[in-house]
Amino acid sequence: MVDQMQDFIKYITSIQIVDVLIALFITIFFKIFSSTFSYIIVKMFKFKTKNKAQIKENAFYNPLRIFFAILGVYLGILFLKRPLNITNEIMNIITKIFEIIVTFAFAKGLASSFRTGSSLVKRLKKTLNTKLDDNMFDFMLKVVRVIIYVIAVFIVVAILGINLNGLVAGLGIGGIIVTLAAQDTAKNLFGGLIIFIDKPFNVGDWVQFNNFEGTIEDITFRSTRIRTFENSVVNVPNSIISEASVINWSKMEKRRYKTNLCVESSTTLEKLQKFEARVREMLQSREAIYDDSIIVRFDQITENGINILVYTYTDSVDYESYLAEVENINLKIMKILKEEDIKLAYESRNVYIKS
Repeated sequence: MVDQMQDFIKYITSIQIVDVLIALFITIFFKIFSSTFSYIIVKMFKFKTKNKAQIKENAFYNPLRIFFAILGVYLGILFLKRPLNITNEIMNIITKIFEIIVTFAFAKGLASSFRTGSSLVKRLKKTLNTKLDDNMFDFMLKVVRVIIYVIAVFIVVAILGINLNGLVAGLGIGGIIVTLAAQDTAKNLFGGLIIFIDKPFNVGDWVQFNNFEGTIEDITFRSTRIRTFENSVVNVPNSIISEASVINWSKMEKRRYKTNLCVESSTTLEKLQKFEARVREMLQSREAIYDDSIIVRFDQITENGINILVYTYTDSVDYESYLAEVENINLKIMKILKEEDIKLAYESRNVYIKS
């Protein structure tokens, strides 16, 4: 044991302490100044931007910080290659790890630059002057980000020295298994594509289909996220939505108001006609009502009394304003009934008791 310790001490003392200190200095230097270097590089491309916060929010700022921090470690190890007698095989492994980390770091920065709201996307949208809606444009950005990461994976495969021909052949052998396992995923992807092409709804729309009803929050490759009226979130696979009959309540241009008023059969014809005229006049005076859709008619004689149909359309399409409009119309109808001394009839039954 003592001999082993002595050998270890001799080994340590054989290494130049100065080289170790220099390597540590290089590593710490790049780590400390990684933010500064990143800021300078981003600033070179964003020289008109004076706001430091905006520069730090740039998609490449954090990947550059990672790059310089890893670069410091790599240069430190490279500097110690000769003092530590690091073999070429080990150095090759370290180099590959460095290249892989750098590849994914810059892939992340490039993918982040293709996110909604980034300056690059804003300029791209303005330059192309595209007529695509926001949902379709967001979907295309997601496709671009996936392609970037796929390319990064192929670059990593090339760095590792894996034979792509052998990999493709291997995938061909297992293609049937993968295809069977990915059937549902493929259905959802095609379902998502159909949703973006047909555009039955957009983010923010109120929809209803099958047993689902709520507001669309997000549309992804695989599923659509819906915020229900119970304030819960449900992720519905796109394959289900593409095959369902979707009711998009947000696409309504107008909403129907309909009610049946059953008045007592003893009501005189003069009162009925005056009541109809006043209700029709009241509806015509409301800005939210379509005048050409107003119907106020004595349409049935029932066992309980005389039925008057009130039917029209309002431009109050969202639920809250629609309910407010319905309430106002109902209150005014009740007021007219009271002023004309017309009473509503209620269902009645005669019950005979056998004695």
